Amino acid sequence: MRDMHILIVEDKRSLAGHLGRALEVEGYAVTLAYDGEEALRLGKTDAYDVMLLDVMLPRMDGFTVIRKLREVRMRAQAIIVSARDSMQDIVNGLDAGADDYLTKPFALDVLMAKLRAAARRVPVCAPTSLEFEDLVLRPHQFELQRGARIAPLTRTECALLGVLMRRARFVVPHAVLIEEGWSSDADVSYDSLYVFIRALRCKITHPGEIDLLHTVRGVGYCLRSERC
Repeated sequence: MRDMHILIVEDKRSLAGHLGRALEVEGYAVTLAYDGEEALRLGKTDAYDVMLLDVMLPRMDGFTVIRKLREVRMRAQAIIVSARDSMQDIVNGLDAGADDYLTKPFALDVLMAKLRAAARRVPVCAPTSLEFEDLVLRPHQFELQRGARIAPLTRTECALLGVLMRRARFVVPHAVLIEEGWSSDADVSYDSLYVFIRALRCKITHPGEIDLLHTVRGVGYCLRSERC
């Protein structure tokens, strides 16, 4: 998708410049930012399709930037690019609202594959409502509603829930969710999928409500009003 506008947030200016030039060669429009507060200001303009950002940033860390932008319903996809590679860091990033997590050092080909996957995630959330039991997905607004509750969704959460709702009452295998939620060339592990499903489950079901999203151990997940 060569008309994508990408915001790169990296405090090391030489690295930001090198990455920006590499993406421009591929036909992407690029804007650079060097600290968290600048990223927050630019992100609120909703002028970008994808934000690539580090975690350790001056003035505001990357996790906080994403969390604050999700609170104001930022539509851009967020990919964390960081040398912090522990499982807890990855979980924290995805829980904050990131759509993907890429650890440094990385091959440029891997980043390009993730950007292609980001481009393909956009149409997965078609502008039509989907309903299952008392759960409503509004893809165009990137939100779900259950009863009186409304919860915002990231693009990836929206894509995954769309797949599950379109195949409600059927088990959706892990590989199918990764294929349709990210794309076939995305480097996504089952652990990352689990983090997103966990976040969805927390938004779908609150204490006292009937569980709708179920795990089929070793196979995948399904939406059903009773255990699959």
